[in-house]
Amino acid sequence: MFDTLIHNATVVTVDEAFTILHNAAIGIRKGIIESVATPPIDQPLPPAREMIDARGDILMPGLVNAHTHLPMALFRGLADDLPLMTWLHDHIFPAEARYINPASVALGARLACAEMLLGGITTCCDGYFLSAHFAETVVQAGLRSVLGQGVIDFPAPGVPDPTQNVAVAKAFVEKWQGRSPLVSPSIFCHSPYTCSAATLTAAKQAAIELGVLFQIHVAETRAEREQMEQTHGCSPIVYLDRLGLLDANTLLVHAVWTDATDIERIARSGACIAHCPQSNMKLASGVAPLPDFLAAGIPVGLGTDGCASNNDLDLWGEMDMAAKLHKVQRLDPTAIKAEQVVRMATREGARAVGLGPLIGSLEQGKRADLIVIDTHQPHWTPLYHPASHLVYVARPNDVRLVMIDGRWVVRDRSLLTLDVPAVMREVNGWRVER
Repeated sequence: MFDTLIHNATVVTVDEAFTILHNAAIGIRKGIIESVATPPIDQPLPPAREMIDARGDILMPGLVNAHTHLPMALFRGLADDLPLMTWLHDHIFPAEARYINPASVALGARLACAEMLLGGITTCCDGYFLSAHFAETVVQAGLRSVLGQGVIDFPAPGVPDPTQNVAVAKAFVEKWQGRSPLVSPSIFCHSPYTCSAATLTAAKQAAIELGVLFQIHVAETRAEREQMEQTHGCSPIVYLDRLGLLDANTLLVHAVWTDATDIERIARSGACIAHCPQSNMKLASGVAPLPDFLAAGIPVGLGTDGCASNNDLDLWGEMDMAAKLHKVQRLDPTAIKAEQVVRMATREGARAVGLGPLIGSLEQGKRADLIVIDTHQPHWTPLYHPASHLVYVARPNDVRLVMIDGRWVVRDRSLLTLDVPAVMREVNGWRVER
């Protein structure tokens, strides 16, 4: 007997063949998908403790947000329409120094989790400071996560002495490894221009020894690339490669200013990329060569980035933008196709953040992280191609059911794990003084 059987669904499996099943059912037991099939019409459904009629709606893997800064939900709209370095050094770093503490990061994480879960995001890959103080918050919200403790070469929240930055990150990983099935700890170096070569190599070595994902912002702006070429005589990607930082357990965030040599090195190393088109656009960082990444076979996930630079955690909007941006930038309507984008937001995103064997597709043996999309609405009608509508039509409030690890987190568009109005009231009461 299954614990849960979801039937009468249009199942977008996002398996290797991108199989779509109509009038299909998924059986779940102990948090694992045990069956994905179209039951015979003339036979009764398999027994289950809970039977859910999907009403013909789309059932698909939960979305994977490949790059976030959860506590930065508190800085949503704090400093907009500014160049990256002005935004970062004149506004964000000072705000973090003044307002970020153990209580505030937990509050920001609660708000971010609520937004993502209600919008169908079941996994995020995060990088921030004081991660030990909001990891439990993320678990309580029911969100699956890769949580990276931030490393940077100047005093940061929770790490007043920069010489201890890697030690603090290691301690966080050691504390959370194996502690919760929903949390995969990680190490997150801010960037090549805020971390020395010694820090970068020490952090990567720690990640290797602990067997965890290493994350880093890299090649985000033209100025960063120019600075690296002047200082080290090479691109940021080549610099990381020479330091031995590129391998299959490295997640490169942004990678906007990359050329053919960089792409070849990334592909050869097995490293993955988190593509954040809307943040890149808003900060005028540039347009990453996504079609070239995909042509080279690089695993690419989609990320929203933090709310201070996007300003939301809506991966549906990110999917729509990822598909359209590269079409217009290359003057080619076939540059990126809807199915590719759906893969990036699910299967490839899971692969990029190191969770490919567990989640990202609806297949037997994977964890039951899934969502049901309400397609019985005017903007979904008519429905010819599910993948196309998921990219060009879907919105966060179309998500009506969310399950993570076999546990219902959202039912009938209501979040079951957090008191959303209370969280919003608390955040509004906390607001940064301007």
